Amino acid sequence: MPRFLLQLTDLSHRYGDRTVVRDASFALATGRIACLLGPSGCGKTTLLRLIAGFERPVAGSITLDDAVISSTDAVLAPERRHMGMVFQDFALFPHLTVAGNIGFGLAKTMRTERIAELLELTGLAGLGERFPHQLSGGQQQRVALARALAPRPRLVLLDEPFSSLDVGLRERLATEVRQILLQEGTAAILVTHDQHEAFAFADEIGVMHDGRIEQWASAYDLYHRPATRFVADFIGEGTFVKGRRTANGIETELGLLTGEIRTPPSTPADVDLDVLLRPDDVVHDDAAPCRAVVTTKAFRGAEILYSLRLLSGATVTALVPSHHDHAIGAPIGIRLDAAHVIAFPARAGGAA
Repeated sequence: MPRFLLQLTDLSHRYGDRTVVRDASFALATGRIACLLGPSGCGKTTLLRLIAGFERPVAGSITLDDAVISSTDAVLAPERRHMGMVFQDFALFPHLTVAGNIGFGLAKTMRTERIAELLELTGLAGLGERFPHQLSGGQQQRVALARALAPRPRLVLLDEPFSSLDVGLRERLATEVRQILLQEGTAAILVTHDQHEAFAFADEIGVMHDGRIEQWASAYDLYHRPATRFVADFIGEGTFVKGRRTANGIETELGLLTGEIRTPPSTPADVDLDVLLRPDDVVHDDAAPCRAVVTTKAFRGAEILYSLRLLSGATVTALVPSHHDHAIGAPIGIRLDAAHVIAFPARAGGAA
């Protein structure tokens, strides 16, 4: 079994009367890379600050290497936690060179060798004498990571470090940073609102909503086995349509869904359902009896993502090979092809 480096147990935090973290629990093994993912205001940055020691919990505890470092009784100072931190704005010293930034705080006996090692590891070899303003955003991000890794921390915390970079650069840098951390053997936790960054970076992801960790799982399980309706709606692209369980499967406006059907354990057998359909569950088929009207389209090179209005007025999305180029307002034939079906008890007023 993996040895847990970090454990959070029923952790909660408040600002005044507002609870921003609620009963958060998870465990992170040595060398694993995790992510706290969620929309703005969900509590993910506050949870990271609790792990770093910048905040004291109002309930629960944090354990690092089997020692309690945060509880309602005491909080170990951040500088004594042996954690590295990469901030959103990188927080580099503008008057120091790249090498000076990386080596800041290191003992003189190890500074030269460790700086050279990290310059090579992070792809900054030959740039040690430059200043931060002479670097690109991606290079500055690597300097900040190298500085966090310099004292060989047990855990690195990254607070939305890619948010100031171009969209096209974020996923690539997330992948590069992941490889650097794996080479160092350092565990890490990233905070982000961008699921593509999370998927590229993390072994395991905690999806947060309203201060709670709704699900802690791999990207695959979050997408294919969401534990809650929020996770199903937040992760990936998808829409909900009305459904009704029958002896043969789930009957929907688009036809019968069979195969593996997942619903929350407490779902009654006879309740109306909201069925999650991913774009790859809806197949374009001119011969299909079910028709839908194209309302929007987004060209993606090999594919087009269509939004389609059904006869009931409900909307679904479909990924269609781009040589099937249909105009807005055109009716097309569609059918379902979903081996795994996720459904939740229907919300009052429809499946939106």
